[in-house]
Amino acid sequence: MEALIQKFMVFLEKVKRLSENTLQSYRRDVEQYINYLHEINLQNISKTNKATIISYLLQLQKKGRATSTISRNLASIRSFYQYISKNKIIDNDPTSGLESPKVEKKLPQILSTQEVELLLEQPKCVDLKGYRDKAMLELLYATGIRVSELINLDITDVSLDMGFIKCSKGQRERMIPIGTMAINALKDYLNKARKLMIANSDEKALFVNVNGGRLTRQGFWKIIKQYKNQANINKDITPHTLRHSFAAHLLENGADLRSIQEMLGHSDISSTQIYAQIAKNKIKEVYKKTHPRA
Repeated sequence: MEALIQKFMVFLEKVKRLSENTLQSYRRDVEQYINYLHEINLQNISKTNKATIISYLLQLQKKGRATSTISRNLASIRSFYQYISKNKIIDNDPTSGLESPKVEKKLPQILSTQEVELLLEQPKCVDLKGYRDKAMLELLYATGIRVSELINLDITDVSLDMGFIKCSKGQRERMIPIGTMAINALKDYLNKARKLMIANSDEKALFVNVNGGRLTRQGFWKIIKQYKNQANINKDITPHTLRHSFAAHLLENGADLRSIQEMLGHSDISSTQIYAQIAKNKIKEVYKKTHPRA
């Protein structure tokens, strides 16, 4: 079974061109499902059916897994069955016609422009870390890139003269413009801090940790939590909060959804449309607060 999973992962990487984080998620979900099959003494994947899959999803539910987690698990399992069905390993795909549990889409938490300003003011350019953190936060808000994309940026991905960064997710690349504030913060970091922070002169990573190697997601998460607390912002901030705020603020100021979709790197515009809902909610809120007969 492990060899089959490995072939599936190669297919997702080479053909579907999924990112490393997404690949890990698929592998984890499929391996957990296969472990469940072993637990119920089902060693042959061709002997499984709809009832098997529903039974597994019910077990996840009993364990208290969120609806979104169960839905994601089913999506991974469905993709696996589709792959082995196309490759004639099984005759029928038992996930065909199996509906995903309905997931209530929560609107993402966003910061107001004032809160963003407050957050971006926290890193002080008095030491190497301050220069780095200022550049990272300014770049995140200027571009709306994912944290995984931020930490995977190489120094060659940045063109300060042209005012662009090159960003990759899986095998897909996009060019994103960066504004003056982010460009200035990056220049300061590159000229005054990075060359003193890197462990080796041939280090490719744009943003490095105190040991001189590439910064990790966990490392960045600690950084943003520290500045959120420092700024006394009473909202649950995640590493994606600046990305959500970037999109919502662009929309508020007249940007069209297609342009925002391109900058965010969404393959489907339905992912971008959630920001339109945020804008509608804000308009309703303003109306209720200000109209005398609301």
